[in-house]
Amino acid sequence: MDIIKVSATSRTSAVAGAIAGVIREHNKAEVQAIGAGAVNQAVKAMILANGYLKEEGIHIACIPEFVDVEIDEKVRTAIRLVIEPMKVDPEKHLPEQADPLMVIPEEPQAD
Repeated sequence: MDIIKVSATSRTSAVAGAIAGVIREHNKAEVQAIGAGAVNQAVKAMILANGYLKEEGIHIACIPEFVDVEIDEKVRTAIRLVIEPMKVDPEKHLPEQADPLMVIPEEPQAD
């Protein structure tokens, strides 16, 4: 699986389609961006891809990380978004196994 590389001028809809396609085919996508504009486009594309995939019942989670990449013999710090499907409780639309530090608000009780 190749890393989806995003620049500040990348079309978000094209990147979103690529993310959704890779998730469908490989069950995981990695998106890499260097610079604020590129990260902005990558995050917007991930949000669009989430919408596309939700229509098919696929919910995604993102784990961001810093990575060092070499470009023109210089080391640059990139942000990599690791995007994977997650299991969701179909009744509550929440992750089945939430992180213990994650606070999930309770639904209000009817009187």
